[in-house]
Amino acid sequence: MTRVVDTIKVVELLEAEISGSILEHAQNELFVDPNKIFEIAALLKDHEALELGYLTSITAVDYIEYFQIVYHLLSMKFNRSLILKTNLYNRQNPSIQSLTRVWKGAELQEREIWDLFGIKFNEHPNMKRVLLWEGFEGHPLRKDFLGQEEQKI
Repeated sequence: MTRVVDTIKVVELLEAEISGSILEHAQNELFVDPNKIFEIAALLKDHEALELGYLTSITAVDYIEYFQIVYHLLSMKFNRSLILKTNLYNRQNPSIQSLTRVWKGAELQEREIWDLFGIKFNEHPNMKRVLLWEGFEGHPLRKDFLGQEEQKI
């Protein structure tokens, strides 16, 4: 059974290496600064005590006031998991650094989030729609999305 990474130790490590990166933490999750997500991800993947080398999934949640990006990480070597969360408060033009250079598996998942939520991943190698067709107006998983019928009224 996969165990949860000791978040207290991860917080200490991240604060020593990337000051101000942790906004808050709980038993199995860290809330991190979205402006430092790339540095945080690279450190978590490569640090010898963690080796969180597998990105299980990335997803987004629309909380109306902000978007939340959730990263599920796994260390195959140590059989431990960690959840990273970050909030994006700019609803008009939400964006965050792409993690495709850290985990290649992020590429398709970031495209899916762009397609459905409209969150741009900066420096993504191929940021285009993956589920909907080019030219589709809007992003259907946003709480403020108006369907085609509603747009015509």
